[in-house]
Amino acid sequence: MAGRLVRRTRVARYAADGTSIGREDSLAVEEPLEVRVNGSSFSVTMRSPGDDFDLVGGFLVSEGVVWSADQLASMRFCAGTDEQGLQTFNVIDAELSPGTAPPDLSLERHVYTSSSCGICGTASIDAVHKATHFGRLDDDITWDAALLGSLPDRLRERQKVFDRTGGVHAAGLFSADGELLCLREDVGRHNAVDKVVGWALRDGRLPLRGTALQVSGRASFELVQKAHMAGIPVLAAVSAPSSLAVEHAESAGMTLLGFSRGGGFNVYAGDHRVHGAPTS
Repeated sequence: MAGRLVRRTRVARYAADGTSIGREDSLAVEEPLEVRVNGSSFSVTMRSPGDDFDLVGGFLVSEGVVWSADQLASMRFCAGTDEQGLQTFNVIDAELSPGTAPPDLSLERHVYTSSSCGICGTASIDAVHKATHFGRLDDDITWDAALLGSLPDRLRERQKVFDRTGGVHAAGLFSADGELLCLREDVGRHNAVDKVVGWALRDGRLPLRGTALQVSGRASFELVQKAHMAGIPVLAAVSAPSSLAVEHAESAGMTLLGFSRGGGFNVYAGDHRVHGAPTS
């Protein structure tokens, strides 16, 4: 694993009665990562170091550049040093396989990946439908409501970096029988999802039919988009979805759960995949 995920620092802790004490605290490490494709710069993101090849692979899936492991010939860290002359591991070059079209680097990144882009919802959703390789997600696997309600706790139990810092998001990929297939943590909630998708890409698992993605934050349009691009039919979030997230989930044939906590949840789209009753 490149880099450290946790860094120690000294803090002054103040209590309600005005007393203070000095102590050590743990911080989640955040560093930039430059993504290059075939030697040309594509994007820079702020992330938690570690699982960087997964992050790049998932990012390329989200951008519609690749959707199969055989389209990604190799990834490597490029030389780069910090002020102490130490290798930073903060630049990765992804080489695409012959016949795989590279992204158009003369254009800005696809506008549909940004919730602040200002375009209308219909244009955003249409853009994703044009880019995704897997189309509408129409698998017929159903999920037990009690199992779906248990996913946030199953995810939380495995969040080791969050336990130490309280400062990272998590995304966990589960099978229909409740097996945790992959968990990733990152200071960026989008990065956590990209790392899960990248793991699946590199393992030859796309599209991820019959799986559910549980995330620790809210369900934004971007997260629904990333799940759709990876062929994940079920997305569950511990917080609220946005209106555009719900619209896109419906259009993509996905099941979208929000306020997934305490054993219960709201179903905002695709309730045909849910059977039984949650625990609360």
